[in-house]
Amino acid sequence: MLKENDFVEIDYVARIKDDGIFDLTIEDVAKRENIYDPETKYKPVVICIGKGDIIRGLDNFLIGKEIGKKYAVEISPEEGFGKKDKNLIKLVPTGEFTKQNVKPVPGMHLNMGGIMGKIISVTGGRTLVDFNNPLSGRDLVYEIEIKRIINDKKEQLVGLLDLILKDFKLELNDDEATITSKIDPELKKKLEKEIRERIKIGKITFKE
Repeated sequence: MLKENDFVEIDYVARIKDDGIFDLTIEDVAKRENIYDPETKYKPVVICIGKGDIIRGLDNFLIGKEIGKKYAVEISPEEGFGKKDKNLIKLVPTGEFTKQNVKPVPGMHLNMGGIMGKIISVTGGRTLVDFNNPLSGRDLVYEIEIKRIINDKKEQLVGLLDLILKDFKLELNDDEATITSKIDPELKKKLEKEIRERIKIGKITFKE
């Protein structure tokens, strides 16, 4: 039975209830559903249970489950990406877009100050923008296969790094890890903290 702090490898297909797939790890399913992206690496993911590597509802669901089994679980907005927050739906002067040579139209997704938003409507000189996560307020359904538990330190560390970094090189000798990647100093602190909390590694060195 799985418990908190276990590292586990999983495959999953995630759907919006009564709607389409928004995330998955299985290439054959992507091709069958005509959503295959050649730029995407389809492979199982390694997560540490109870550490927030996945949405809360799925994280909690995994506790007590069995290796090698498949499950389906429905996740409420509260346990998924949250309810819609009306305070994140804002009126923005249309002039703010025209200054950037952008013509706002309903349905357009855009980045404003590092925050992604979706334009709901454009009326006169005002544009209504929704900055909620696109999956907020939605019921979700996950089909998940628990493939195996991960006890090897290097596999555990690679799994964690895969969740956080795009490109990296890892060397692990006994209890000494050397991670080569371009990492922001704040992210480096957070990553080192996560590694020490999850995996027994004596020395961690970062290189660029």
